[in-house]
Amino acid sequence: MTSAVARSDARPDAPATLPFLPRTLHGDRRRWHDGPTPVSLSDLTAITRQVAAEVVAGMHEVRVDHTHRWSRRLHADPHLDVWLISWATEQAAELHDHGGSIGALTVVRGELTEWRWTSGRTEDHEVTPEELAASGPGLRRRTLGVSSGAAFPLGHVHDVSNRRPTPAVSVHAYSPPLSTMSYYDVDRGTLTRTRSELVERGASPEGGEVLR
Repeated sequence: MTSAVARSDARPDAPATLPFLPRTLHGDRRRWHDGPTPVSLSDLTAITRQVAAEVVAGMHEVRVDHTHRWSRRLHADPHLDVWLISWATEQAAELHDHGGSIGALTVVRGELTEWRWTSGRTEDHEVTPEELAASGPGLRRRTLGVSSGAAFPLGHVHDVSNRRPTPAVSVHAYSPPLSTMSYYDVDRGTLTRTRSELVERGASPEGGEVLR
């Protein structure tokens, strides 16, 4: 199988093989509809699914660290970062957004729980049956099993955690690469931003090991 990503530890002159990216930034203006990037949410979803299949095939090493969430960057260019992340039991990401980036994830192994903020019924057509029990603004829970995932449009606020007794593994893609993230609390049904942070170029979105 030809890898969908150029490994970060590959030769510097090794070409990236990302079939989902447009040949030029201006070849199809419709690709910009999801945000300030030529990569669409559907592109990111397709990329994470293909890389997830590569992980299953043993093409990318996975480690699990029970102290700190482990991650490895598999691809980086001016428009796209692709990350492989493992989640030991009870490891979680704080409630956050992705700044000016859009993103997607696909679960490779195990199960992840996502709590995402929604403004209310206007988004009911997008939620899963387990989310429909709630209405109005608030956090909605969905379970992401093997081969399933989620897309993150601009403004998507969520946390992700592994609540199962076995580790989980997921592939994440962001476009453009993350540069800022904001963090939130929910108090009495109100979403409040608590802080914003710059993301250093090449730094893991979830913390952990980075191979350059």
